[in-house]
Amino acid sequence: MQLSVIGTGYVGLVTGAVFADLGNEVICVDKDEEKITALRAGIMPIYEPGLEEMVRHNAEEGRLSFTTDTEEAVRRSEVVFIAVGTPSLPDGQPDLSQVEDACRHIACALNAPKVIVNKSTVPVGTGDVVRRWIEQYAPADHPPFDVVSNPEFLREGSAIYDTLHPDRIVIGAANQNAAMKLIELYAPLERPMIVTDVNSAELIKYASNCFLAMKISYINAIARICDLSGADVTLVAKGMGYDKRIGDQFLQAGLGWGGSCFPKDVSAMIATADALGYDFQLLKAVKQINEEQPLYFVGKMRNALGGLDGKRIAILGLSFKPNTDDLREAKSLQIITALLAEGAEVRAYDPIAMPKARAIFPQITYCENAYDAATGCDAVAVVTEWNEFRQINLEKLRQSMRRPLLFDGRNIYNPQKVKQAGLEYYGIGRSANTAPFARAASQ
Repeated sequence: MQLSVIGTGYVGLVTGAVFADLGNEVICVDKDEEKITALRAGIMPIYEPGLEEMVRHNAEEGRLSFTTDTEEAVRRSEVVFIAVGTPSLPDGQPDLSQVEDACRHIACALNAPKVIVNKSTVPVGTGDVVRRWIEQYAPADHPPFDVVSNPEFLREGSAIYDTLHPDRIVIGAANQNAAMKLIELYAPLERPMIVTDVNSAELIKYASNCFLAMKISYINAIARICDLSGADVTLVAKGMGYDKRIGDQFLQAGLGWGGSCFPKDVSAMIATADALGYDFQLLKAVKQINEEQPLYFVGKMRNALGGLDGKRIAILGLSFKPNTDDLREAKSLQIITALLAEGAEVRAYDPIAMPKARAIFPQITYCENAYDAATGCDAVAVVTEWNEFRQINLEKLRQSMRRPLLFDGRNIYNPQKVKQAGLEYYGIGRSANTAPFARAASQ
């Protein structure tokens, strides 16, 4: 099948590469000439495991190409994916200006019947808006077209796997022919598909992400009760997770959710509900808990160190999650900003994200590894749960430090082992004082 994908961000580039790998002819479009030039040379604009190899292979095989000419790409395609950015506006609503720009180019290039697939994350009702925009900008005698909603559910760091092995494929279409075109395209994946109306498909995306964000904020609220009561949130979450009605996913207490999806989608869902006349108080509380969580973590450091002014703090992990260099809504940004505001000196290490962080915090010290970052520090704070931090030599880390305080923002360590290594342990909703037999019995 001949496809074009407008937008070469996480969603667009991964979508284009995977569909090309499945044997389709795919043209990826972006108006950023430097990005297109780099992609033609095999240089990726983002870090995503396996993406560079997949792009290069399919480009060499002639199935994947890159251009800045949107209209030519549309003319050569049966199916056109819109995968442009929809950043949040000040009121929380997504900015659809890039979607409208894509519609304008699509409208001018309608030379045959097309299926227009909205892959960008957009509020419910956008399918009708996209249709109106294309009708507005197209010639009066334009060929017919269909607008389909096909939301993505990718996780940065595992986007290729998620595209090839989705839990479900959601197709929102107004007629059977358009739905069948997408079913045919996705058939090689042999995954469950659900066909709905366009509005329902758009809402499935927001409802899913907001529910997952709610689970994270809920367990973080429970973690605060654990801190106050002496309970261990990891054991509480384990006990909850065995209930099949609840499940154990997204019940890991920590610093909260960030990245390009959850913050934007939660804000958009709240704004959409407001626009429809519903005060979504539950989701507003979910957002508030998340915004407070990094400052709660900084408060733990302040209390344990007797103030932050003049203290040297090592930050391990800068990206919002492992296996990505994405700093959008990363908790490290909020934590470092708070530490600097209170007079702390910050040393940082991240396997991938330091080049991007330097542009934001040129005044902090960037280090070669975790042990280098901990040198002479009063505390080490784990902010991103990279695997290399999970396997760190705690005794060696302690030897590098001035004071032996470890703040585990992702609850990746066994508090007893941290204590045995000579470090004071401060987690989220847990401490080194939990009965060792209780922890052993849970494993």
